[in-house]
Amino acid sequence: MQDTTIAVDLAKSVFEVAISNEPGVVESRHRLTRSQFARFLEEQPAATILMEACGTAHHWAREAEALGHVTRLLPPREVRPYVVGNKTDRADAKGLLEADRNEDIRAVPVKSVEQQALAGLHRLRSGWMATRTARINTLRGLLRELGLTIPTGASRVVPYVRTLLVNDGSPLPESLRTSFAAACDEIETIERSTRQLEKDLTGISKKSAALRRLRTVPGIGLLTATALVAAIGDPHRFPSGRHLANFFGLTPRERSTGHTRRLGRITKRGDPYIRTLLIHGARSVLHHAKAEPEPDALRRWGLAREQAIGHNKAAVAVANKLARIAWAVWSKDQDYVSMA
Repeated sequence: MQDTTIAVDLAKSVFEVAISNEPGVVESRHRLTRSQFARFLEEQPAATILMEACGTAHHWAREAEALGHVTRLLPPREVRPYVVGNKTDRADAKGLLEADRNEDIRAVPVKSVEQQALAGLHRLRSGWMATRTARINTLRGLLRELGLTIPTGASRVVPYVRTLLVNDGSPLPESLRTSFAAACDEIETIERSTRQLEKDLTGISKKSAALRRLRTVPGIGLLTATALVAAIGDPHRFPSGRHLANFFGLTPRERSTGHTRRLGRITKRGDPYIRTLLIHGARSVLHHAKAEPEPDALRRWGLAREQAIGHNKAAVAVANKLARIAWAVWSKDQDYVSMA
């Protein structure tokens, strides 16, 4: 480990840098622009670079590592308690130095370009789906005000509105027709873009053995598998499947003291997007388990939990189990084998 530690408070254009050669002591500070910071990394002897795991952090971490530095990305949630006084760039940089002295704070692994590309595809799809849902709900609401009700199902909205647009005798006001047509065009464009994005994800999954193995797990499909790879990268950073489930906030919150142990609701820490995908996958497992004449051990366990604690809690419990199974097949490089 390098003796010099450099804490960097990242920003869009101005970076606050604090250099420390002794724990708890800031030797010098610098306020650098983006280009100045790049030159600073090149000119600085090999050191330990501290940054919060926020926007652009993985890019700068890769740049620093290419120049021989050791990088540590700390979770912002863990750094905040070490910021003393008002929140400023100087205080944030000093807080990074103090947080790094806590051995219980685990650094976030630096993501590769491939991981960030996968994550980017998911963010685009998530944004498109949110926009599509908003447009569909807007059309439904406006038509309901006119006494027109569309049957349940997102796929029925655009055909129904198209029928109203081509029918001159429909109760849809003339002043709304152009805007409604544009909304339908936008929804169809989003759906085409989403289908193409999913084809790109399918092409990526065919080239990856890890993705293929993850998709053998019940309840884990294309989206969940690629999201896991984008977020985790290397499963061996977790010593067990329970640690992976905990990383996504699927383990109970604990408030214990003495001989009394209290377990509450799940912690909901980590990435909410992947946690949602895992829970949706668990709901799918429970749904298909009821239709199978002889469900396997995983599905029987899920159905038993559903009868004991209800559907929603059982779905979260199954999601926890899926996360552990995913870690096992991924880390051991083996396909999932169901047990009778």
